[in-house]
Amino acid sequence: MCSMEAIVYDVLVAGGGNAGLCAALTARELGLSVLLVEAAPVAFRGGNSRHTRNMRTMHEGRLDPLHGEYPEEEYWQDLLKVTGGETDEKLARMAIRRTPEHVQWMHRHGVRFQAPLGGTLQLGRTNAFFLGGGKALMNAYYRAADALGVDIAYDTEVVRLSLDGTRFRSATILQKPGTDHVFPPGGKTWSVPGLEREVRAKTFVAAAGGFESNFEWLREAWGEAADNFIVRGTPYNMGRVLKLLLDAGAAPVSDAAAGHCVAIDARSPKFDGGIVTRVDAVTLGIVVNREGRRFYDEGEDFWPKRYAIWGRLIAGQPGQIGYSIIDAKSMGKFMPPVYPPMKAYSIGELAARLELDRGALEKTVADFNAAVRPGRFDHTTLDDCATAGLTPPKTHWALAIDTPPFYGYPLRPGITFTYLGVAIDERARMRMKDGSVCENLFAAGEIMAGNVLGKGYLAGIGMAIGTTFGRIAGAEAAKHVRG
Repeated sequence: MCSMEAIVYDVLVAGGGNAGLCAALTARELGLSVLLVEAAPVAFRGGNSRHTRNMRTMHEGRLDPLHGEYPEEEYWQDLLKVTGGETDEKLARMAIRRTPEHVQWMHRHGVRFQAPLGGTLQLGRTNAFFLGGGKALMNAYYRAADALGVDIAYDTEVVRLSLDGTRFRSATILQKPGTDHVFPPGGKTWSVPGLEREVRAKTFVAAAGGFESNFEWLREAWGEAADNFIVRGTPYNMGRVLKLLLDAGAAPVSDAAAGHCVAIDARSPKFDGGIVTRVDAVTLGIVVNREGRRFYDEGEDFWPKRYAIWGRLIAGQPGQIGYSIIDAKSMGKFMPPVYPPMKAYSIGELAARLELDRGALEKTVADFNAAVRPGRFDHTTLDDCATAGLTPPKTHWALAIDTPPFYGYPLRPGITFTYLGVAIDERARMRMKDGSVCENLFAAGEIMAGNVLGKGYLAGIGMAIGTTFGRIAGAEAAKHVRG
């Protein structure tokens, strides 16, 4: 390829999702020149942040749009439970403690909030919901970036990094041929599609996400089972920046088989189906595999603390498929997904609709119904509706599946993002395998989320991690540039 004169910035940000924009906005407001490169075209900018709805937010007093209180220690214990202790407490508590201040910062950059809708996982006390969802959030941030003069290169990837020990020197970027380069009004116009350009920046912020869209990499971790996964987020997270950093000696965190993986409708598109493909009916009925058998406790805990385990559970079943079965009593008690359920007036008929063995499903439902013990059903609490003498048990919200019509949703593992990433310190500086810390290379968002999320997931914490460490990275970049 032809070479061109290098371009120079104070900060180069790789990744145009929430974390990258938080870093870019913070650095630009502190007077730095900033180039943000986004692998997606304009219409698909924003990474997985386009599909988010809320940020889990601690508060010990009134904080609109939240109600009640959600103190730090409760937040921490919730995280500790889902991760099983596989988390860096110092970094996790940093993410938690800064969430209240993020709400006002987000307001200042054009983000608007709303009261949670019915069926949103009972999160009105713990999670601040964005008006218009993640796409509105991203549009607000991009408008703010344009107004501040952040230079933005769409359809552009970092293809090489140059490090001198622990010091970032430059990056080579490539804009995809046949695409338009977009800068803010009055911005630079150096783009020539298809040519590599060297960017010499005083600091680099890696915020380019994980590798969940890279099925070759997923197969290395999961084997052939990965072929049945669905990527409910962006198709542009191929893990290229992550691989460059790991090859350069970055200390890894978590592992390639760990990630945010939920149960989504098996009829969803291979990529970019988003949050509307998630099936929230799991706790209200039973889930069976393709043999018509249950394989896990559907009522183990509140859905916001358990929904992210179901993708991995289904990934471990034959053919990586499951089926959520409910009856008429449960309809209207959860946020409906984008696809309507299969409907039938008998369990045998439903089995035929789902292409399951009729006798197996009828026996599973009959055994479950016989094991249900009387109790007071309350989906907002850990109620006393449970089974007895059944393996696996259902410990809460167990109601007999006996009221037609009956409904079934086919389920596949829906991967949102992977947890394999780079280790950082409390200043968002990347750590190396030899224990050293990079002077001017920072990481934020999914590419470092494994520091906090060794496993499991807590609804809305991804936005808390990305916003906290994105802002830290931007501020620390400014400190470094100013010497």
